[in-house]
Amino acid sequence: MTTTRRPWWKTGLGLLFTALMLFPVYWMLNVSLTQTGDLRRDPPHVFPVAPTFEGYEAVFRQQLPNLGTSLLLGLGCVALTLLIAAPAGYAIALLRLRGRGPLNFLLLVAQMIPGVVMAMGFYAIYVRLDLLNTLGGLIVADSTVAVPFAVLLFTAFMSGIPREMTEAARIDGAGVWRVFRSIVLPMSRNSILTVSLFAFLWAWSDFIFASTLNRNGDLIPITLGIYHYIGNNTTQWNAIMATAVVASIPAAVLLVVAQRYVAAGVTAGAVKD
Repeated sequence: MTTTRRPWWKTGLGLLFTALMLFPVYWMLNVSLTQTGDLRRDPPHVFPVAPTFEGYEAVFRQQLPNLGTSLLLGLGCVALTLLIAAPAGYAIALLRLRGRGPLNFLLLVAQMIPGVVMAMGFYAIYVRLDLLNTLGGLIVADSTVAVPFAVLLFTAFMSGIPREMTEAARIDGAGVWRVFRSIVLPMSRNSILTVSLFAFLWAWSDFIFASTLNRNGDLIPITLGIYHYIGNNTTQWNAIMATAVVASIPAAVLLVVAQRYVAAGVTAGAVKD
């Protein structure tokens, strides 16, 4: 077997584009380690000279409750999204649901609605339901972004499940929900992990819904916690960037751990020849 070597210029272009995409991450880390007196230096330091950890000390002293709130928000969004989207995808893909075409079109349209418009609508509803500044209301709002995507993803994955397996289960006496619990869900593990990942990341990084619906709540997510360092006269840039670095770690870890599940086939090895 012969292998073809990649041209050097393609490798160089790949490294260049990777460096350009990762430069904001590096600059965020650089500013988080920069002393307050050097933040307005012109030109700025490319590398942190005399690095300081005062920004990270402020994060762990002040922002840990907000990180916990974001964690609860993300997990709640994941649970609510799976509870709604998995049965919906099963019904559309395998139960010959009437109106599947228009329903899929409406789900696509729902993803095109700007978040600001949805936030205003939720605000008007939450004022009447007394759900403003509550973590539960914020979980519901964030789930509305994840559910349409999750239903479409579940539908695509579950449509590939061999009909022979579900029909064999029904012949053995399994009902609709028993087939869903015992056959469809175990085979949809990869799609469940994919949906969970995206739902968690959407809730973890949400700012529009949080700033509109939970600005004065007792429990605020980390995206709003960053605002504590922004004032009319002074802005603690090293603390802001340190918070951003800490908040980026869980998302980065999840993406690295779950990437192979996202790309895996849902029915691989399900049927033996």
